[in-house]
Amino acid sequence: MMQNMHVLAAGPLDDKNTSFDNGRVVLSDFSPLARVGFRGRHATWYLQDRDYVLPDQPNQARWQSDGSLVARLSQTEYLLLAASTQSRSRIQQEELQWQMSELSCFSLPRQDTHGWLRLKGEVLPEMMSKLCAVNLDTLQFTAGAVVQTSVARANAMVINASQNGETEFWLLMDNSLAAYFWDVLCDASTEFAIAD
Repeated sequence: MMQNMHVLAAGPLDDKNTSFDNGRVVLSDFSPLARVGFRGRHATWYLQDRDYVLPDQPNQARWQSDGSLVARLSQTEYLLLAASTQSRSRIQQEELQWQMSELSCFSLPRQDTHGWLRLKGEVLPEMMSKLCAVNLDTLQFTAGAVVQTSVARANAMVINASQNGETEFWLLMDNSLAAYFWDVLCDASTEFAIAD
């Protein structure tokens, strides 16, 4: 029963408004959505056997037919993110059904360790250039790209989750830093707000 407790828990931003929109940047707390990681020599085989279509290279992400996203963080580590209602139960089941076996594939409970924030808006690359040394211009940081870097002096993973011409970045960070990132991103976006 204890291993299932995180399914009932809210995100790390319980005391904050979980949506922010200044007309040009939309920030949402995706932390309550399901996510899980898998790592090990056999992680690729394990996920392919479960019908996931995986990115070919590390630091890439690939959308799945159910609306989930699989990010390949290294040759042997993956992160599964449930970005739709349809994919939520599938990702939760992946975590619950995993069992220790002779395979070198280990479950990583990312729901318990990582906060997840979504940013939307055409000005994101310019806004993020003030917080991050990595070039996140959408010509360089294309849809499906993943970077693990420092954002506002703290470690974070940034995924370009853009689809259908809408610029969208996902930031994943240690749960203990989620409120910090929320405040930093809200503050950084004020420069780009639509004037009344």
